[in-house]
Amino acid sequence: MEAKAIKSLEYLDVDAIDKHLENVEYIIMAAPSPERFIQTPIHFTIFLNTTQNFSQEIQEAIFGKFLIENGIKNPQEIMSQLMPVGFSTGVHETHMPLLLIKHEDVNSIPHKTMFVMDFLADSENFSETKEKSLTGWSYSYN
Repeated sequence: MEAKAIKSLEYLDVDAIDKHLENVEYIIMAAPSPERFIQTPIHFTIFLNTTQNFSQEIQEAIFGKFLIENGIKNPQEIMSQLMPVGFSTGVHETHMPLLLIKHEDVNSIPHKTMFVMDFLADSENFSETKEKSLTGWSYSYN
């Protein structure tokens, strides 16, 4: 089965992002990993609504909490740092977070800096991602 790309209709501007993120604690996104990663079929991205750069000890504690709360196991290819994040509107119910990696995207898409944890892993709690190759995200509010 081939997954279809999620279409972005437009990007939120910086003021709209700030308003959108009021009371958001974090966003967790799950997408299918590339097929060669059999032991880690889910690509997770956790967007913490903060610009604070945490110490390694604090990062590990936060990461461990997410793993336990979401039944996530076997994390690999872990990256955690402050990153630019844009938000798009589309046919989905909530704004989709976009981790901006490419220099041209950072320069052209309005964004906010957030603390991001990005990794490959497995979890029985995200069966739609594993079985149907669906991408989804969920917001947690303060």
